[in-house]
Amino acid sequence: MELVDSYGRKIDYLRISITDHCNLKCYYCTPFSGRDHLERAEILTYEEMLKVARAAAAAGITKLRITGGEPLVRKGVVEFCRMLSELDGLKSLALTTNGIYLAEMAEPLFKAGVRRINISLDTLSPERFEKITGYNWLPRVLTGIEHAEHVGMDPIKINTVVMRGINDDEIEDLAALTLSKPYHVRFIELMPTNSTAYGDYESLFVPVEEFMKRIHQIDRVQIEPATDSYGPARLCKLPGAIGKVGFIAPISWHFCGSCNRLRLTADGKIKTCLFSQEEIDIKAALRSGATQGDIIDIFSQAVAAKPSGHHLNAKNHKNTCGRAMRAIGG
Repeated sequence: MELVDSYGRKIDYLRISITDHCNLKCYYCTPFSGRDHLERAEILTYEEMLKVARAAAAAGITKLRITGGEPLVRKGVVEFCRMLSELDGLKSLALTTNGIYLAEMAEPLFKAGVRRINISLDTLSPERFEKITGYNWLPRVLTGIEHAEHVGMDPIKINTVVMRGINDDEIEDLAALTLSKPYHVRFIELMPTNSTAYGDYESLFVPVEEFMKRIHQIDRVQIEPATDSYGPARLCKLPGAIGKVGFIAPISWHFCGSCNRLRLTADGKIKTCLFSQEEIDIKAALRSGATQGDIIDIFSQAVAAKPSGHHLNAKNHKNTCGRAMRAIGG
């Protein structure tokens, strides 16, 4: 079975948010108004998520990514990953983390079947790390990245949200990590969310062309064609580098035409687009005894409702993703 939307896009990737809790409070992610969380009863159990994932795999989903909040703060995540890795038809199991607990969990996760990992890292400065996240835990993140490399996770993708006046002067230093490490360091345009903690979005936004130009000034580099369908990054390689540099520009580059993903929120809603407030409730069906066939039908409905793309570039468009990023899973 395949899931194909109204625009001919094959949907084969599902991001599963297992919690809206996080042990950091990055100000472009956490609403300034507070850190209110879902009630425990609102969050899907692992058994419910596994039932959804099994139905998704039967419907044609071949790639799963575990997200949060911060997924490693939820107890049982390793065993959940192990169960997911055993699903028929699954080709890739990945996880996105802030890296705080990665040093101690990289090996168990790898043994459970996680091979691809993304780590959020917006700065190499301890002082800035504390300013952005609220905690002085940069050494823990760097150690976690090293452990992920040591156990054999590949690729290791480092995600950096570029913000003017905050960390845009570190682009070259972060890119230089790829000279000696097999990492993919990916620079991401700041996206408008419902967090107001960082103040004026427009003043912080740096267009992709600007940070690409900074990379090209290091030396002559060539943008490589995409080699897989695991993400929207355009890649380049610094001369002599082991790793790669990537650019993700949801605002400047409208890559919705190749979007292959759905999102399952921790409270059991399917989001067909990150920047849409439309959500399809799957939790109610699960808790009413839905069969696998029923869940597959819900996925088919979600795919049919998937929009052609976001409208963030439209004049006077005020839409955001409708929730704090930690509540969606990015």
